[in-house]
Amino acid sequence: MEKTRLVPVYFEAANERELGEFHSQLENLKSFYGDIAEILAPVCVGEPVTDADAIVFPQLIGAAFGDSDKLLSYGLPMIALTSKFGTVEMWDWEIVTYLREKGLNVFSPYTVELAKVIIRSIAVRKTMLGGARFLMFQDSPGEGMQAYIFKRFFWWEQECTDRLEKTFGIKLIYRSYKELNEKARTIADDEARETAGGWSIPMEGLSDTAFLSAVKLYMAVKEIIAEVGGVEGVGANCLNESFNSDTTPCLAWNELFEKDNIIFACEGDTLTMISSYILYRSLEQPTMMTNLYPFLVGMAALAHEKIDSFPDIEDPDNHALGVHCGYFGFAPQSFCSKWLMRPKALQIVSENAHVIDCEFPIGPVTLAKIYPDLKRFSVIDAEIVRYVQYPGSDCRNGALIRWQNGHNIMEHLCSHHSLIVTGNQKPALAQLAKTFGFELVSL
Repeated sequence: MEKTRLVPVYFEAANERELGEFHSQLENLKSFYGDIAEILAPVCVGEPVTDADAIVFPQLIGAAFGDSDKLLSYGLPMIALTSKFGTVEMWDWEIVTYLREKGLNVFSPYTVELAKVIIRSIAVRKTMLGGARFLMFQDSPGEGMQAYIFKRFFWWEQECTDRLEKTFGIKLIYRSYKELNEKARTIADDEARETAGGWSIPMEGLSDTAFLSAVKLYMAVKEIIAEVGGVEGVGANCLNESFNSDTTPCLAWNELFEKDNIIFACEGDTLTMISSYILYRSLEQPTMMTNLYPFLVGMAALAHEKIDSFPDIEDPDNHALGVHCGYFGFAPQSFCSKWLMRPKALQIVSENAHVIDCEFPIGPVTLAKIYPDLKRFSVIDAEIVRYVQYPGSDCRNGALIRWQNGHNIMEHLCSHHSLIVTGNQKPALAQLAKTFGFELVSL
């Protein structure tokens, strides 16, 4: 992803002392943000600005009140980074508020971490609008395994694809999952062993054949990614069309992320893939998808997971299980406090398939997802309380998640797929939402 191009602006009315402070702060900002931003040559307010993604204020002075119309004419987001600590000065809140009243999109980050989220999210949006490519493997989505479930999902509708491409400027590229797996099966075992020779993959109970099948799928995906070029994210309709494969793509997605920094999504879910891309690239915090099973859903959730009861706890209305493919879900090794490759758990995939048993650290997390209208972004403050095990079920190691106001969450959840980000990310997501023009829906 390209760096965000920031143009520093100063005011014509600035005196010699103020200009000296401006240039001193400009050098200071380069030390804070030079790794994620290209800081261009300074421009006097009112002069033309070209090839910039955003304006940065190393300094704000009273002249900003009179120059608001000139600033508005740039039509660019603006970031106030006026303190020697790389953040906004308290004394600038008056000017920032005034400029916002005039219609300018002004950011005033009070921590370096928030400023970095803003700068990265501007770059993410630019990359997407520039035609970022996302690759999805599927053939006849919804028609295969568990069609009574899978035929309900909006992400397979042409309307969804059209919305994603039009709203974000991205390109969704579809290839055959069946042909991908046929390509993988032509790869020799020795070639797969050579490819995986240097990998460090913890495994338990997995056959050599199953591991090599997973490696071959990775090799086949890599080949097609190279053909397509410029792929930012990849996914497959791996469960619904599992009859096309003798494995699952979890290991392939892990290696693509760890080695090539390519984002992934499960089950062909393009809404999740784009949500993951925006979240992870902007926040650079561990992010993963899981299925949410709120206790309030009752037997509808228990029956699907083949368990008899939820954990016996106080305040069950404000709890959920996070479970996907028999375990917590899939996340890359580098994100996890526990990560283990195991034999498959779900009945609908091949006996030769694998699954990842992984965990995020116990503690605060944030649940987030783009709504299908692509105008809203849901955010839920939550906590992973512990992990619970139901041997032989479809919840062999799931996360017990606690949140507030469970009934309100039930009313406004937009999908059973939710993204989990470690830590309390609501303040950062508020900044991200401003960059993309999302309405932040706090549940």
